Amino acid sequence: QVQLVESGGGLVQAGGSLRLSCVVSGRTFYNYIMGWFRQAPGKEREFVAAISWSSISIYYADSVKGRFTISRDNAKNTGYLQMNSLKPDDTAVYYCALTSSGPYRDTRRYDYWGQGTQVTVSS
Repeated sequence: QVQLVESGGGLVQAGGSLRLSCVVSGRTFYNYIMGWFRQAPGKEREFVAAISWSSISIYYADSVKGRFTISRDNAKNTGYLQMNSLKPDDTAVYYCALTSSGPYRDTRRYDYWGQGTQVTVSS
């Protein structure tokens, strides 16, 4: 049974920062691409960032490029999403997910998902 548990969400003012964590259990973490997605009320789930098992390949949505940083620590079975310069438009439930292959932006390619953590950015 693979489990992904996100944490680190919360309420922050615009311009602030949050660091999300995603702890993976029940599966060898380093074999997988890790992705972060988000879903705002009334909107579809959208890609935020992804990182290859080796951390060599990293991808970002244009909307977060330069503000968010994805990383992972395979020894700790944990992935991270550092979010800086947050904007009200970043308000959403954030999910981490694992896939064994791309395309990394496609939610349908991901096999395992966390339960999500709420991020709310006030103006």
